[in-house]
Amino acid sequence: MNPSSSAPRYSPERALELGRQTLSIEADAVGALKDRLDGDFSAAVALILNSCGRLIVSGMGKSGHVARKIAATMASTGTPAYFVHPAEASHGDLGMITRDDVLLALSNSGESEELLRIVPLVKRQGARLIAMTGVPNSTLAREADIHLDAGVEQEACPHNLAPTASTTAALALGDALAVALLDARGFGPEDFARSHPGGSLGRRLLTHVGDVMRARAAVPAVAPQTEITEAVVAMSRGGLGLVAIIDADDRPLGIFTDGDLRRAFEKRIDLRQGEIASVMHPAPHTIAAGRLAVEAVEMMERLRINALLVTDAQGLLTGALNMHDLFTAKVI
Repeated sequence: MNPSSSAPRYSPERALELGRQTLSIEADAVGALKDRLDGDFSAAVALILNSCGRLIVSGMGKSGHVARKIAATMASTGTPAYFVHPAEASHGDLGMITRDDVLLALSNSGESEELLRIVPLVKRQGARLIAMTGVPNSTLAREADIHLDAGVEQEACPHNLAPTASTTAALALGDALAVALLDARGFGPEDFARSHPGGSLGRRLLTHVGDVMRARAAVPAVAPQTEITEAVVAMSRGGLGLVAIIDADDRPLGIFTDGDLRRAFEKRIDLRQGEIASVMHPAPHTIAAGRLAVEAVEMMERLRINALLVTDAQGLLTGALNMHDLFTAKVI
């Protein structure tokens, strides 16, 4: 019967049962890989690690989709890698592979015609071959320098046909390779951030105070003998929630914030007279423009303050920033 003309067979109970069964089968498939990891896995890591070229990942169909993801994961974790479509390789893309490269070929059956067609050509160039298959005695496995067994007992598909558990296992094995390689390379969070500058980790680790601070010209600053009311007006116009009190050389002597202003009102301090030096916080906390923005966050949270003055190596005022600036830059 044509599936499109058959009556719907949806059942909430059946859907839930199959969902749980699928997760169980795929979890078992991945778990079984752990006991099969052996010296070939270590050899594959060493081969890729010591290669002078790049890791080329290839596969057809669903294995091709997994191969693309493995290549992307490798590239973002310190192993130069890219995907080559095996069919396109036979029509010119084979020139992208050099003798210094390592080819990681994925095929559950190990008999993918498109992959087997390019294997002799790749090996003739001198490139090394790692095969990831579900059949250890397959043609691709036999021709490989190293074989990684990603076989599964059954697919999660009720008909045992659609690639499900097998693709999950291959994906997990690719992740295992990537993790082992990043550890061997000493690849850390800072390295990850450099390859993900648009992500939240990149913003946290690569953004410096100088990238988010208000420049000196935008920082309200007055002399210590300035009248309090005049200093408050300057603070209000600046929109930073603070006014810096500086000496003749532009060196910060103190700081007065909108929080200080509210507390002064609560204490019923007469702000209509007197110099700003009488109510400022002397020896204000400062940070250098070259410090990481996350360090400014840590400092503000630890000191329970909402703003920092930025100074140069000579201690001269060069800018300022507040929590709002850090929120805007998505550092926090």
